[in-house]
Amino acid sequence: MKPRRNNAVGRRKTAWALAGGVALLAAAAALAQESLLPEGFGQPGPTNRPQQAAPAPAQPATQAPRPAAPAPGAPALVLDPAIFAAAAPPAEPEPQEELPDSARRSIDQVGPFAGFGKAAWGDQDGRFLSTLMRRLDVPLASRWASITLRRALLSRVPTPSSVSAPDWVAERAWLLLRMGEADGARMLIQGVDVDRFNAKLYAVAGQSALANADAAGLCPLADGGSIRSREPIWPMARAICAALSGDTAIADVLMDQARRRTRDAQGIDVQLAERMMGVNGAGRRSVSVEWTGVNQLTAWRFGMASALGLTIPSDLYGTVGPQVVAWSARAPMVPPAERLEAAMTAARIGVFSNSALVDLYAQSGDDSDLTSDTPAGRLRMCYVADGDGARVSTMRGFWTGEGLDDKSKVDRYAGLILTARAAARIVPDADHAADAAELIASMMAAGLDRKAAAWAPVVAGMSAEKGDAAWAILAVGTPAVSVDLSGDRLASVADRWSEANPQKLRLLLAALAGLDRLRTEDQMRLLQDHRVGFDNRSNWGRLLLQAADRKEPATVALLVAAGLQKTGWGGVNSAMFATMIRALHDVGLDGDARMIAAEAMSRL
Repeated sequence: MKPRRNNAVGRRKTAWALAGGVALLAAAAALAQESLLPEGFGQPGPTNRPQQAAPAPAQPATQAPRPAAPAPGAPALVLDPAIFAAAAPPAEPEPQEELPDSARRSIDQVGPFAGFGKAAWGDQDGRFLSTLMRRLDVPLASRWASITLRRALLSRVPTPSSVSAPDWVAERAWLLLRMGEADGARMLIQGVDVDRFNAKLYAVAGQSALANADAAGLCPLADGGSIRSREPIWPMARAICAALSGDTAIADVLMDQARRRTRDAQGIDVQLAERMMGVNGAGRRSVSVEWTGVNQLTAWRFGMASALGLTIPSDLYGTVGPQVVAWSARAPMVPPAERLEAAMTAARIGVFSNSALVDLYAQSGDDSDLTSDTPAGRLRMCYVADGDGARVSTMRGFWTGEGLDDKSKVDRYAGLILTARAAARIVPDADHAADAAELIASMMAAGLDRKAAAWAPVVAGMSAEKGDAAWAILAVGTPAVSVDLSGDRLASVADRWSEANPQKLRLLLAALAGLDRLRTEDQMRLLQDHRVGFDNRSNWGRLLLQAADRKEPATVALLVAAGLQKTGWGGVNSAMFATMIRALHDVGLDGDARMIAAEAMSRL
């Protein structure tokens, strides 16, 4: 064993290491731009996905199709390409002495939840899974598909073959970050002791700290990261951590070194660093931050500004993807009232639940500010207004913008998520038949399928044409068949939708086929008439059905995500959709399959 280091830096590092299972990544660091830091997310590169400096790892002979490239100009999160381009799995990092063997946690299985179980990925090759994760174009078209994939990525599973354990954690955490799941990525990384990190995991841990807007999270990582990782975030991180620990002289030296490496020594990136260094009372570091002339939001600027509680100009969020907006929705230093719009985006892409949205709305108001003119007051009226009619009328404002000014209007589907539990409190009644589709869609958006199923008698009493929208959601979303699925009923819907909304009709038939709810000759004839079937010929379709046969729910969730990486539901292929629903149904994820199908009927 190597002798234990006795210098001051070694003692400080030892203290950080012992401080931390849970505190390991509780904070943020800095990822700037130009010569000091890599390209910021949101800046389209010369191609539509992050470049790789070397060929991707070899994959099995039979593999899923390469996911579709992002649309031109789509923002992308970027790490040093060399981090993800190793031709072979890097060697496991050699344990350091700071943690005794008895204090180290096993890295054989990492994940905060039991989730889908240890066999969730089966015997899949780790290189194949990692490459598919890395190339996935997120956010997905479906909120519920994203929720299912998150569960897969956070499941406690062993490391698959042909990939190292730190790399496997890093790939999963990196995908979570790109999905907007900052908290999930941090929980996953916290399951690994810092002395087990390799270059890739250090790089992703730095991104996780920034996404979580926590100002001390790089301190346990900065020394090791500066040695092992090529990510150039560490010089400023070391300076900030030295300042936060009170070593102002060392902090000044490190900051001077970092400043010399950047092209703009007085730019906003340095301003943010010095502002962070001054939070412990070092007055000369309490500099002002000027956003004038800044035309790009980078990871450094987002993480440091959010950690400081500074307001980022709204136009800069237009330079990044919705996943970064989702990060900002949970930034603890930003007042709740300023996070409401971001939270609606987070809910729409699957990051925020109904409960999280309601809690944030409640935090944004107080007892003296719960009037019907405030967001919190309007949501409160959805629960406590006098009578179901008044409550439904208030909810309608969130769904359609009825009675609201432009600043108060929200995205329709996000509004459905927000009002889900309020909708579940409405007693099913024919008096609300005109709003039945939206009430049912709202409940389904939060997974309240049994509450929604109680509306089936009301929908059955509606005329066929007026009840089509509500009927379609119930047809695919309830645990058991609760509405009329006869050939005649399906044919009447097909007659009306074949011209008005053919995509919705095809996905309806695909979902019913995937859920095995079409069995009669008349029902099957509709599939033929509208050319809806299963995809069992493409590489993707065969891999998905094979994974379902082997009962690999996590693999199925990842391949379903690959099939839904579109900008909207209008681009989803019906044969692929039927195969997704069938595969999820066959691996025991029937609830997920039904919620994805109900979401399609709610959003088209």
